[in-house]
Amino acid sequence: MSATAAKLSRCKLAHLPTPLEELRTLTMKIGGPKIFIKRDDQTGLALGGNKVRKLEFLLADALAQGCDTLITLGAAQSNHCRQTAAAAAACSLKCELILNGKKPELPQGNLFLDELFGATIHWIERSQRAAKSAELMESLTKEGRKPYLIPVGGSNGIGALGYVTAMTEFMEQLNGRRINRIVFGTSSGGTQAGMVVGARVAGFKGQLTAIGIDKDERDLNLYEQELAEIANDSATRFGIADRFTPKDFEVIRGYAGGGYGIVGDLERNAIRTLAQTEGILLDPVYAGRAFGAMLDMIQKGQIAADETVLFWHTGGAPALFAYVKDLAI
Repeated sequence: MSATAAKLSRCKLAHLPTPLEELRTLTMKIGGPKIFIKRDDQTGLALGGNKVRKLEFLLADALAQGCDTLITLGAAQSNHCRQTAAAAAACSLKCELILNGKKPELPQGNLFLDELFGATIHWIERSQRAAKSAELMESLTKEGRKPYLIPVGGSNGIGALGYVTAMTEFMEQLNGRRINRIVFGTSSGGTQAGMVVGARVAGFKGQLTAIGIDKDERDLNLYEQELAEIANDSATRFGIADRFTPKDFEVIRGYAGGGYGIVGDLERNAIRTLAQTEGILLDPVYAGRAFGAMLDMIQKGQIAADETVLFWHTGGAPALFAYVKDLAI
């Protein structure tokens, strides 16, 4: 670890290290490959999830600047917004959430938890995100508050540090075991960017296979360029001179189905398969889609039966309760 990395400010919020488990029953059922799972659904804060790793660094930055309010954005069932609201409560900060859509009659899943943690919610059309963020920053500042804006998913160079350090945690848990490939979902990009930097830092030599859960419609190079920018910022903050380019990022497209948050057979089957073989819950938006893609790639031989694969579970189970109609048989 670099000298700079050792000095990074971090606000302890997560239960770490998260478990690394072998999915023996599932592996036997599908006839290989051997599958492990990294349980970032067990990070503790607000029923767990990957965003808390990012928030440990983002909250430290906000507190260092003397901020008293967190602002962030997302979908109505955003896991990131849920964990941001919880982190704000834990650190005695106010929280303002800018969510896509219209206020429902009955809050469910993550949205219910947002309200339970005391967040103030602003409903907008997705196209209004930038304007609403600027407006809210300005109005809160005029009120005498000191807001701190966290990007969608906590995905910037600071937030990605959570997954730079997560890769070192993971490598220490391997204890000599070899993993050929890590599979996970990617959307706002901070998790993937941090993993790629962290793999370089920790010496992981396997593949990092990211499943694009909502990027099929975007330019094939634009997203990878965004990932490289986040990774380079994070690497600089971590204190390493390595530079990253779009070619350093593998994003598997073609599994976005009906679009972001639209549940199809891929997600339904994946959620039921893992629940009924291992007793582990996947969410219907991120982990369910990524796990379903991994199973499909195994079936098609794109992931070989003699590989050893790790699925990095990014959490999100509270959203299941808002998708009961979509998931019911």
